[in-house]
Amino acid sequence: MRPDARPDAGRSDPAAGRAPTTHAAAADGTAVLFDLDGTLIATRRLYLEAYRRALTPFLGYAPDDPEILALKPRAEIRLLRARVGEHRIAACLEEFYRHYEALHDTLFGGVYPGVHELLETLRAAGVRTGIVTGKSRRAWEITAARSGLGQFDVVILDDDVTAPKPDPEGIRLALARLRADPAHTIYAGDSIADIHAARAAGARPAAALWAKRDDERDGFAARAAAEGAALLETPADLARLLLAP
Repeated sequence: MRPDARPDAGRSDPAAGRAPTTHAAAADGTAVLFDLDGTLIATRRLYLEAYRRALTPFLGYAPDDPEILALKPRAEIRLLRARVGEHRIAACLEEFYRHYEALHDTLFGGVYPGVHELLETLRAAGVRTGIVTGKSRRAWEITAARSGLGQFDVVILDDDVTAPKPDPEGIRLALARLRADPAHTIYAGDSIADIHAARAAGARPAAALWAKRDDERDGFAARAAAEGAALLETPADLARLLLAP
């Protein structure tokens, strides 16, 4: 996840006022599902600081970035529970949400360049879109109100599943709610766990390379390609992959 993207608030919508056009991809039931953090939005700095401030009173010290990253954060509820225990998770979560919201305006890295345009293109073509994320519902509500990502046809959050990615439960639930054919569904994400979850659900995996730092990109691309994922340098590459004549 890179922290340098900036929110694209207040932007005009070039699709506004136009009648939607049904593309062949929409006609055959194609859907596109996305991971959220590190794929559509940059939240690395926000999460690290919110985790640190939430955990400090429970651990008795402030964990540094390497310690937090070593926990391989994929879902905030699960990460915090693993560090503070079941008996303290409710109080710790309240601290996390308080800091996550208070820090959002200053540490949220924004929507990655090209993502708004990609979503507009897919929606204008009649392609159904969705999110499958390890984010909790409360954190999603805070971010959704500030990101301008628009309406998705389905949103599956950590609250909705019993196991995080790479378990395919979340993607399968999204497919069921959309009544979508996995073979006609792309799942785009920024981690190998995303790629594995997509494959296990029978969906077509795609690697969001635009979200990776320079020191991560080549290694991730090689691993994703070995798993059969489409490699997407920019969000526009996904539109071209799906909607090219």
